[in-house]
Amino acid sequence: MKIQRTIYQQLLDEHTRSEVSILLGPRQVGKTFLLKELYSELQSRGFQTQYYNLEIPSDAILFNKSDAELFEMLTMETDIVFIDEFHYLKNASRLFKAIYDSDKKVKIYASGSSSIEIHKHLKESLAGRRLITKIFPLSIEEYRQTNDAYPLESYLCYGGLPGIIHFSDYEAKIRILNELLETYIQKDIKSLIKEENIRAFNSLLYLLAENQGSIMAATTFASDVGLTSKSITHHLNILENTYVLYPLNSYSKNIGNELKKSRKYYIYDPGIRNVLLKDFSSIKKRQDSGILFETFIMLELVKQLKPNMELKFWRTKQGDEIDFVLLINRRPYLIEVKTHIDEGDIPSGIKKFITKYPETIGATVFSKDRLKDVLYKEKNISFLKHEDITNFVSFIK
Repeated sequence: MKIQRTIYQQLLDEHTRSEVSILLGPRQVGKTFLLKELYSELQSRGFQTQYYNLEIPSDAILFNKSDAELFEMLTMETDIVFIDEFHYLKNASRLFKAIYDSDKKVKIYASGSSSIEIHKHLKESLAGRRLITKIFPLSIEEYRQTNDAYPLESYLCYGGLPGIIHFSDYEAKIRILNELLETYIQKDIKSLIKEENIRAFNSLLYLLAENQGSIMAATTFASDVGLTSKSITHHLNILENTYVLYPLNSYSKNIGNELKKSRKYYIYDPGIRNVLLKDFSSIKKRQDSGILFETFIMLELVKQLKPNMELKFWRTKQGDEIDFVLLINRRPYLIEVKTHIDEGDIPSGIKKFITKYPETIGATVFSKDRLKDVLYKEKNISFLKHEDITNFVSFIK
């Protein structure tokens, strides 16, 4: 089954841009698929193309050359070069810069499973010469292309990693998710932390899955895992820099009773969280169904964020809380996620936030039902179904 990714057309249009197009994201989210689709399409249009995957030994050997030799290889009688897993290429950014600055007019597409090495590459010398696109697991809109009879329920159970959609058997899906998690630990993490800390790292992953969406501080994890707060912070940074973990900071305007240092953490895919918890129960049987819906909304919002947007949460020491505060040009828009809500019932957190911050744009409450909009202090409060999150930010005014 082939899924048409919504980001594909944007990436295809970049072939006319001289900047290096870089696709970043965790393992198995579809970066290689996108590169191959671009390669086939542009080759069919008559462009001279080269394609390399540096995890394939025969391709990696070809890159065992000096920078000058690589420059010659990648620019000779070529229009477009595709390099998958480019973080294995030593001095990648220097080579890309040399090609960009030359008169060869060669376009480069490169992708990589996020790692600290990639970030080192990108910091060196590609400022103003790169177009970075983050590739995420399938959105619910893309997942619907599978013709699953219950797309949201399946998504919340097995997640949106493209590789699982080829299997109808649930045991096969779970096996793939287990293998993917093991590959992440073996390939990405072992090279970044000490061998003796692998067990502690695994314990941290489990705790993050178990406490997903809860407000936590690094010191909380330290006592449970048996590492120092400094080590926990280091591990959390690795998870964030490999796009496996999304941390949310609290919204605060220097008011003393608002939490400032704690964060909320979300694992990047529901299927990966479920394999960590070893729980693939139906959403109807889950005690954590509320956090599953909250996670779904959060992950969909992350995919939709624009450069003028930022996502946070809000909670006071008195317990007043908003699940998500979407900042649009620094003005807050409030988002609450419920399993069920009654007609006209405005969550108290929304009322208190709007009273405290009258510049608030408005609010939306997501639940299983679509209900009538209401006004609160001249702010529109909409009530949408969870599935209505598709392209949600585009409709906020």
